[in-house]
Amino acid sequence: MSAPRLLEPLVLRGVTLPNRLVVAPMCQYSARDGLVGDYHLVHLGRFALGGFGLVLVEATGVTAEGRISHGDVGLWSDEHIPGLARVAAFLREHGSVPGIQLAHAGAKASSRRPWEGGGPVTTGDAVPGEEPWPTVAPSAVPAAPGYPTPHALTAAELGGVRDAFVAAARRAWTAGFDVIELHAAHGYLLHEFLSPLTNRRYDGYGGSREARMRFPLEVAEAVRAVWPEDKPLFVRVSSVDGSRDGLTVEDTVAFARALKAAGVDAVHTSGGGLGNGWQHPIGYGYQVPFAARVRLEADVATVAVGLIVDARQAEAVLAAGQADLVALAREAQDDPNFALHAARELTGGSFDTYPVQAGPRLASRGELLARLGPWAGPDPVQVEQPA
Repeated sequence: MSAPRLLEPLVLRGVTLPNRLVVAPMCQYSARDGLVGDYHLVHLGRFALGGFGLVLVEATGVTAEGRISHGDVGLWSDEHIPGLARVAAFLREHGSVPGIQLAHAGAKASSRRPWEGGGPVTTGDAVPGEEPWPTVAPSAVPAAPGYPTPHALTAAELGGVRDAFVAAARRAWTAGFDVIELHAAHGYLLHEFLSPLTNRRYDGYGGSREARMRFPLEVAEAVRAVWPEDKPLFVRVSSVDGSRDGLTVEDTVAFARALKAAGVDAVHTSGGGLGNGWQHPIGYGYQVPFAARVRLEADVATVAVGLIVDARQAEAVLAAGQADLVALAREAQDDPNFALHAARELTGGSFDTYPVQAGPRLASRGELLARLGPWAGPDPVQVEQPA
């Protein structure tokens, strides 16, 4: 009997995912100064033990100011590499492909953790040592009611943001990750450029659809230029804004076509984050149609996500050709062994996916420092420096 589609390997460039199940990036707000610790190793490592093919580290700030909160993971300095290398090594040794999502929160930065009530950090309610910081965005448009007005990035300053994504990508390679996902969804900086709700520029980086796509595409091109040729690059998008007046599926299909031309290997089709709520249908698998349409019309691999809750539902998405990969977040949190349970359910227990019970060989500090030497990947792209 052939294996279910969910359990089939997928080859992307020089990387083979052992199955089609992905753990989507899930913010844990549990880092200190961007540094991961034992919590993150346990949180992410259990998904490898549970059989997932690809595990993506949560939204990781490419600058300190680009974090959502003081608790976000970061990769803006070499100090962040050893902790993340430990995570990547564990994931690989136990059968999963290690991936990381690189992000800049834009106008949504400097926020409180969810259990602190969410919303922007203010001077009056800040924990000592966790004061608010100024935020940036494409335009001077607050992230939501009650948020401060961000600084509108100048064209010169965009070069510095691009550089930060490139530098973080190089550190991700040093740390041992095989997949990078750029975060262009959920109301964060790259999404803010794409959406007409938040991009009100008229300098070549705003106005038309093509102009709104320009900066996110420049970031994708710059990262692709330094990310090793044999490693895949993903981009997560909000297929539509929460409001029907914002980003449309047609916009996202056009963006996906351009991403493919820029060397992006898969588009992770989420939704919402801008527009105050959700004015679209919702239910089990409610975002799968976005993955299907992008896959068909942009001819690019897609990752489906959104209230996918059981093995047969996930298998049906792949069997129908709606996506190439299926991502879980809350369901994975609830059942870290989802992949093992799915294999048992779909094959009647005949498909062995138990993890390799071997301790990981962690890179030494000397080995990491050696990898930080002359860049071994492609030549870095030249980008405009801030004035």
